[in-house]
Amino acid sequence: MSTWVGRTAAEIAVAVREKRATPREVVAEHLARIERLDGRIGAFRTVRAEAALAEADAVGARADLTELTLAGVPVAVKDNLGVRGESTRVGSAATPDTPAGDDHVTVARLRAAGAVVVGLTNVPELCVFGTTDGVHGIARNPWDTSRTAGGSSGGSAAAVAAGLVPVALGNDGMGSLRIPAANCGLVTIKPGHGVVPAGIGEGDWFGMSENGPLATTVEDARLLLSVLADPDVVRPAAPGTRRIALSLRSPLAGVTISRPYADAAREAAGLLIRAGHQVRRADPPYPQSLSLTSLAHWTAGTAVDAQGLDPRLLTRRTRVHAAVGRRFLPVVRRGGSREALRRRLEPFFDAYDVLLTPALARRSPQAAPWHERGWLRNLVANTAYSPLTPPWNLTGWPAMSVPIGTLPSGAPCAVQLVGRPGSEAELLELAGRLEELRPWRRTAPLD
Repeated sequence: MSTWVGRTAAEIAVAVREKRATPREVVAEHLARIERLDGRIGAFRTVRAEAALAEADAVGARADLTELTLAGVPVAVKDNLGVRGESTRVGSAATPDTPAGDDHVTVARLRAAGAVVVGLTNVPELCVFGTTDGVHGIARNPWDTSRTAGGSSGGSAAAVAAGLVPVALGNDGMGSLRIPAANCGLVTIKPGHGVVPAGIGEGDWFGMSENGPLATTVEDARLLLSVLADPDVVRPAAPGTRRIALSLRSPLAGVTISRPYADAAREAAGLLIRAGHQVRRADPPYPQSLSLTSLAHWTAGTAVDAQGLDPRLLTRRTRVHAAVGRRFLPVVRRGGSREALRRRLEPFFDAYDVLLTPALARRSPQAAPWHERGWLRNLVANTAYSPLTPPWNLTGWPAMSVPIGTLPSGAPCAVQLVGRPGSEAELLELAGRLEELRPWRRTAPLD
């Protein structure tokens, strides 16, 4: 029976530092679980079994082993970030199958802290959509394998929820951490702009994309963020009563929130009131133009990333998405709509410290080859279930997804916490209180 699978990153790192486990045995146990279960889940595009074991041995031989924050911790990396010696395919047949010469800066920071990269995880083509499927496979929600894990960090989320790794690295340009985390019962934080180095694609989707952790506990999310970012960002938050606004309104016109997700937000509000915080019903003043602003930036980011790729090798939904985005590029590059949105929402966050919302509007779509379906069908499916995440990429402010309760299917439900710039520590503190008051099962019951 496995000893280290199912343990948190914090627990593994302590055991390795104290010589109660070796990096090799920890990594080997996780590789064995990947081999046994990933055929059902589709989390990984490529598994680095031989290289990971060699790197685990190297970590075990480091003179500074007892000081490493992530000593011997297996991690998965989203397949749009460079891992030295591995190709970065970004979910596409149009990208070159050429090994990266260097690690992405975030990967390098994880390795420096003692983590071992076991593989690169599946993403939708060019990380565009909220369903992870494409030429490299379909990533399924381990809690309900008939449903997508979400996207675009779907493979990374599925890997953590299935216990294939304790933590993973992903990124979020319009919800790509929060959507799969909400589907898969994980904790994640999209940091505010500039907190963690980005370097994602060609221009980080105009500065909207941020790298961040996927974890089963708030402690692990904080631990990974402490490695990825300046440690001051995740210092303990000052104690105090937070002013929290509860909103059940979709930011995008015409989209309604289903009852399970609205109930989860109400439950979280009640828990935070019990914890001594002030919670009031209040909706941010989202502009009517937000749907168009979101669409413009979403498609324009893809248009930039698709430049230089052979369009014949792109799927139809990606080609159309990029073609629509090219029309929006001039206005998106000017940045006026994002600045106007920030100015409109700033007074709301003067009145409230944190915004609490449902994480999603409804459960995720079926796990299916959505990349073979039309663009409009994908657009409608994505917008209908994940309208609550885009505003906080447009503003560049931090936002989290935290598990709360379950859906009728038994899969996890979740809420979103949003804060003003620099409030990462406060969001993590509130998430930790929710975790304490409403504990959740960390990984899906696959065995």
